Amino acid sequence: MRFLSETSADGVHERLFSLDDLPGVLWTPAGATGPRPLILLGHGGGQHKKAPAMLARAHRFVTGGGFAVAAVDVPGHGDRPTDPEFDRIATENQARVEAGEPVAPLIATFQALVARRTVPEWRSVLDALQSGGHVAAGPAGYWGVSLGCGLGVPFVAAEPRIRAAVLGLGSALASADAAARITVPVEFLLQWDDERVPREQGLALFDALGSAEKSLHANPGPHAAVLPEYELDSNLRFFRRHL
Repeated sequence: MRFLSETSADGVHERLFSLDDLPGVLWTPAGATGPRPLILLGHGGGQHKKAPAMLARAHRFVTGGGFAVAAVDVPGHGDRPTDPEFDRIATENQARVEAGEPVAPLIATFQALVARRTVPEWRSVLDALQSGGHVAAGPAGYWGVSLGCGLGVPFVAAEPRIRAAVLGLGSALASADAAARITVPVEFLLQWDDERVPREQGLALFDALGSAEKSLHANPGPHAAVLPEYELDSNLRFFRRHL
C-alpha cells in the first residue's frame, strides 16, 4: 500500500492510497492517534470512492463516531481503467432493456460477475489497512447500497472481520445464497417505489439474510432518491453499538 497524498479539513484527515494499482481513500479523525474500528464503504453504480454522497457519509462516520472509513473504486469506475469485458456486457444489457427485457435480472447477473473480482480486492484492502496499524485489527463494518449492496452481500458473507453491515437497494436474484450466509447484524434500506429493483425482490433479499438481528428501513421514493438524514444517524448508532 502506497499513500499518495494527505489533506485535512473539517476535522477529517484524508489519505489517498494505491494498493497493487487499486485506488482508494482512507479517512480518519484529524489529529487522532492510534488504530480505530474501520467502516468500508461501497459506492453505487456510476459513482466512485469520493462521490459527494460518499464524502458526506464518510465525514459523518469519522466526526460522529471516531471511526476510520475507507473506500475503493470498483472496476470501471473512478480512477480505474475501462474494463472492456464489463463495458461490453453493460452495452449489451442496455440494448436488452431497451428491447423490453426486465432490468433487475440483468443487474443482478452483472453484479454477481463483478463481485468475483471485488470480494478478494476488498479483503486485501482490509489486510493492508489493519496490518499497517492505520485501523484496529478487530471488527470492521460495511456500508453499501445499490451496486454497493450487490457487491457487498458476497463480501460480508465471505469476510469474518465484518461484524455489522448496512445494506440495501439490492435484489435477491443474485445474492440470496450469499445473504443466507450472513449472520452479523444488518440494517437494510429499501426504497418503496424503486423502479430498478422490484419491491418484492428487495424484501426477498432482506428475508434471505441469515442474521438473527436485522431491521428493515423502508422509505418512499425511487431508486436514486436521497436517503433521509435520519437514516444516516441510525446507521451511525448501529455501527457504534456493534463496533
